[in-house]
Amino acid sequence: MGIKAGLVGLPNVGKSTLFNALTKSSVPAENYPFCTIDPHVAITEVSDSRQDNLQKIFGSGKQIKTTVTFVDIAGLVKGAASGEGLGNQFLGHIREVDLILHVLRCFDDSKVINTMSEVDPISDYEIIMTELILKDLEAIHSRLEKIPKQIRTAQSKPKEKAELEAEEALLKQIRVLLDQADLKGAKELVRTSNIAMIPLLATKNSLVIANFAESDLEGDAYKNSKYYQDLVAKFGQAAVIPVSARLELEFSQLSSEEVQELLDMLNIKERGLDHIIRSSYTHLGLITFFTCGPKEAHAWPIKAGMTIRKAAGEIHSDLERGFICADIYNYRDIAAAGSENALKSSGKIRIEGQDYIVQDGDIVNIKFNV
Repeated sequence: MGIKAGLVGLPNVGKSTLFNALTKSSVPAENYPFCTIDPHVAITEVSDSRQDNLQKIFGSGKQIKTTVTFVDIAGLVKGAASGEGLGNQFLGHIREVDLILHVLRCFDDSKVINTMSEVDPISDYEIIMTELILKDLEAIHSRLEKIPKQIRTAQSKPKEKAELEAEEALLKQIRVLLDQADLKGAKELVRTSNIAMIPLLATKNSLVIANFAESDLEGDAYKNSKYYQDLVAKFGQAAVIPVSARLELEFSQLSSEEVQELLDMLNIKERGLDHIIRSSYTHLGLITFFTCGPKEAHAWPIKAGMTIRKAAGEIHSDLERGFICADIYNYRDIAAAGSENALKSSGKIRIEGQDYIVQDGDIVNIKFNV
């Protein structure tokens, strides 16, 4: 279960520069609108210091890290829902991601063309969301036209008929909320409903990446920026990730030691990439558990609240099907003890049944029989 995140933004906000930095890839990032003609996809490994330490403790030959798939989606413009700019095809690509990362321009630079009259990240966000809402309303209208005929066809199938009627009622509720631009209400309705329906764009999970100039990141200077303060007032501090795409691109060309030296010199606490990944995990409700041995230290991302039996299925379906029990302890215990043998001596390795809820940082050994 890896994360698939889509970078979305108006032309020339730094989206492709950030994508290049995050993935160490090379896609066009020329200084003109629509340079990204097709969506670009790349996979980035997630660094986790716990996994580095587990590899040392177990003498593992390699690490298998969690990954994040980044999709660079070409710049949207006002009117994209009706085909303006690069239009409909790129709105469709957003349907495939788990998380939308809104890249918003928060820097003043006359050398970088701005397709809008002024730098206004809130306005840029609202333009994008308006296009997503319009596309959703179009999709809902199309679906609602088809459902009545399907309901008539399903008269002799009570379960199917009830499901279609429930979908119809839900879509009508969502349509009203989207017409009113009540995104919060629409998202909550989708989140709390168990009814199968067409995928929507505007109600997807999202975070804001505020793209600042490099100097704004030094010593958290961005906190005094009106752009940042406006974004935090609208979305909350946890949903706004300050980065400098140019600085991240520079980091991507350096060794880890050089990156740390530069971070220390600029008085920056962490890389933007690490902040993006950490926030993405939290926002999507993900945690990580590990399986470790001499061959590999493997990180597994799962939804918080998952049982150990279900989590075993993330490793292999046979482990879920033939699950007996699991030996479990947490990273903090083995980090303190220094070895698995020391943990055994202290009695901190537990045997858990199928209903145990996996915790972030758990190391597990599944016992199964098929």
